[in-house]
This record gives sequence, C-alpha cells and structure tokens, in this order.
Amino acid sequence: MALHDLIGYLAATLTTCSFLPQALHTFRTRDVSGISLSMYGTFTLGVALWLAYGVALAAWPIVAANAVTLALAGTILVMKLRYGRRGGAKNGADPGGGPVS
Repeated sequence: MALHDLIGYLAATLTTCSFLPQALHTFRTRDVSGISLSMYGTFTLGVALWLAYGVALAAWPIVAANAVTLALAGTILVMKLRYGRRGGAKNGADPGGGPVS
C-alpha cells in the first residue's frame, strides 16, 4: 500500500470515527435539540458529493470514509427531522415525555 493511501485511510478513519459519539448519543437519547438542521442538511449533502467525487476518481479512502460518514450523518439528519418536530428529550424529559431520573 502506498504511503498516500495509508495516510488517506488513517485520516478517513479518524474523521469518520469522530461522528460515532454524536450518533450514539442521538440514538440513545433521541435528543436532537442541540443539532442544527441546516448544518446537518448541508453537511450530509456535502458528504454525498464527496462520496460521488471519490467514486469518480476511484479514490477508495475517500469512498470508504464518506460512505460510512454519510450513513451516520444521514441517520442523525433523519432523527433530527423526525424527533426535532416534537422536541426530542428537551428540558429534562425523556422521549416518552416522563421526567429523567
């Protein structure tokens, strides 16, 4: 493997893994109150375009990273659209509406 591919895969791994804490937190709590809809919408579109760019160039570190990041960011965006309308887990309430213990 060429050094530039190794650097690409390492960068891809680190930047993609940076989304895991937010995704896990959002999955567990369904609290999307701190997530910007416009930021995640724009970001998700950008990642989709990076994925298309990577496919066009056959740049597999770019493809791999952006495929995983698109899945995570897209899932968070869908949760923001779904749970953001009813407020999610805001103000000490769980998604079911009861108090958090």
